[in-house]
Amino acid sequence: MKGGTVQINWHDTKPVLTLDFHPISGLLATGGADYDIKLWVLNSGQAQKKIATATYQNSLSYHGSAVNVLRFSPSGDLLASGAGEGELIIWKLHSMETSQTWKVLKNLSFHRKDVLDLQWSTDCAYLISGSVDNSCIIWDVNKGKEDENMTNLLEGHFHYVQGVAWDPLSKYAASLSSDRTCRIYVNKPQTKTKGAEKINYVSQHVIAKTEQLTSAKTHLFHDETLPSFFRRLAWSPDGSFLLVPAGSYKIPALLLPGASKPVVAVRFCPVAFNLRRLGSVGFFKLPYRLVFAVATLNSLYIYDTESIPPIAILAGLHYAAITDIAWSSNGQYLAVSSRDGYCTLVEFEIDELGLPISLADEKKDSVHENRSPDVREPERMIIETTTNNGCTAADSEKRVATKNEGKQPSPSSISTPIPNKPAKRRITPMAIDPQ
Repeated sequence: MKGGTVQINWHDTKPVLTLDFHPISGLLATGGADYDIKLWVLNSGQAQKKIATATYQNSLSYHGSAVNVLRFSPSGDLLASGAGEGELIIWKLHSMETSQTWKVLKNLSFHRKDVLDLQWSTDCAYLISGSVDNSCIIWDVNKGKEDENMTNLLEGHFHYVQGVAWDPLSKYAASLSSDRTCRIYVNKPQTKTKGAEKINYVSQHVIAKTEQLTSAKTHLFHDETLPSFFRRLAWSPDGSFLLVPAGSYKIPALLLPGASKPVVAVRFCPVAFNLRRLGSVGFFKLPYRLVFAVATLNSLYIYDTESIPPIAILAGLHYAAITDIAWSSNGQYLAVSSRDGYCTLVEFEIDELGLPISLADEKKDSVHENRSPDVREPERMIIETTTNNGCTAADSEKRVATKNEGKQPSPSSISTPIPNKPAKRRITPMAIDPQ
């Protein structure tokens, strides 16, 4: 593994606020405070035993304010970017004989203030966005008219929505806010007159507090003083669990050793790996290894689900806060952006993280053996369940979160019953309290 900060002019020395890899070509897209999206070709440094480098390809200029988040669709033919003043743009890839170009497809207008985070559904048909206007919106990007794209307006939060995530199995969505809550939404489709179903996500759980031995309820997440614009949470690629940043230092949920600063983003490697079977005891009992990166304000930690200690730590990379992290689709590269105007690239050697395996094959094996991924059960997690009349009630179900600590200025369970249909076997996200 080789990694380091690439000393090039990424966004005219302005803060780099977000980045993502194209799932097919491997192009790296970055968004910054210069209002532009830039595309980069990565050059491997393995032959020279140096860190990878990036070569500028072109820019996508349309936004009128800083680009806070960008994400490629899983198919690779669409790109969504969110910026200040509620700007949310969908770009479409146009292929020509000798080149490819990105053009604006539509402008999704409804957010009243800055869009801070977004994510695509697995089928590329829907998009979820979170904003400084305290709301989440689910968009149907295939609707022809721009004023018909909004499918769900989720207004349960009381402060900025700084992170959103979509369950890869398309059953749940999640949002994280500086109001110190994480909300889990479930899809309860509505049947139209012609028999077709319309997606309808409603708030099912509110993760807010935990109960200590003294029976006092304490907040799980930091308030708006956390020094980051973003709280980017992530679902695992198999849909088995959700990692949530900005956890309170006093309340361990998933106690990962190493981080001493607030966690602002987590991101899973899209590739699953064979178990190494080294005898270590991890939090998750999975038939494969998942690798994920955890970004604090000033460091990067890489973990896997088979062991507790981090498998790699990169510290002192930047002079300002880290803003986003991204994995290439083959797991070869990990990229980090920062408000200091630079990005860090980490390149892994072939099979360095392990022997890649197919999650689809593993799921078939799990179904055949009548088993599903397991997680150590937590205790004393308090979940508020939203009822149909909008009220909340205490519930003993448990879900998610990641440990962390720090302060921040204001930003500009038990598993549910598994159905008897083998094809849909999965584990519901749950909080983890190592004791």
